[in-house]
Amino acid sequence: MWHLITTAPADRDIELAVLDREGQHALVFPCRRIAAGWMNAKSGERLDVRPTHWRDWAESGNAAKTAQTGR
Repeated sequence: MWHLITTAPADRDIELAVLDREGQHALVFPCRRIAAGWMNAKSGERLDVRPTHWRDWAESGNAAKTAQTGR
């Protein structure tokens, strides 16, 4: 279930739905909320994104895919 971005937690990996040049889509890697915005939870890289919604990473089905492929 997707939630409004204003309710996103900072204490766990989540999946983000973002709005960019290509329209709205979900990112394919886990993210974390940080004081300065958002980061890729796997690489630690800061992200320049405009998320609109979030959901738990495990709910998305991407967590299982990441565990299988290592990506």
